[in-house]
Amino acid sequence: MKILIVDDEKRLARTVAKYLEEQGFTTDVCFDGNDALAYTAGTEYDVIVLDVMLPGRDGIAVLKALRGAGNETPVILLTAKDTVADKIRGLDSGADDYLTKPFALAELNARIRVLIRRQGSGTAGNLLVTGDLVLDMKKRVVTIRGEEIRFTAREFSILEFLLLNKGAVLSREKIEKHIWNYDYEGSSNIVDVYIRNLRNKLEKAAPGYGKRIETVRGMGYTIKE
Repeated sequence: MKILIVDDEKRLARTVAKYLEEQGFTTDVCFDGNDALAYTAGTEYDVIVLDVMLPGRDGIAVLKALRGAGNETPVILLTAKDTVADKIRGLDSGADDYLTKPFALAELNARIRVLIRRQGSGTAGNLLVTGDLVLDMKKRVVTIRGEEIRFTAREFSILEFLLLNKGAVLSREKIEKHIWNYDYEGSSNIVDVYIRNLRNKLEKAAPGYGKRIETVRGMGYTIKE
């Protein structure tokens, strides 16, 4: 899953990014409000972690601009202000959650996962399920009939993205933008390569499961029951 971190405290922003990447997320980082809007215009994110005090355009202004443009990506506001009035202002501007600095990275991680679970289709707690296939988003484990299947971090993220959007057709471009960083420049068939690897591992673990990732000609990929 892909997270945008917006904070002008560069050391903090990079620390958060490093931690979240260790937890299996893909991250982009920027340091002012105008850049945040540029990033969100070109890329879809699962969650935006947004500091309130920013140069260029503050976090509340960024949040209002996002919501005004119809962008409903969940937003966690970060701020050193912890008064009730400040929290109400942030939530009334369209924030989904509010975290006061200083904060524990583990708590931020937990709050991000709560917001991602709310978006998922067929999500039960931390679990994404199709048939006997179960993906645990917290433990980052995939099993079929209780047997674990080993995936690379990128393979896991693609399967997670497909399951969160079960039944929807995801284009190659959408998958690439969602799984890789904003500045990624790779081969044109990178998504096809990873999908092939996913299918092969699923098929090897349980015949027929590789075919659950369907190719929709001219459109992309989908996963169904």
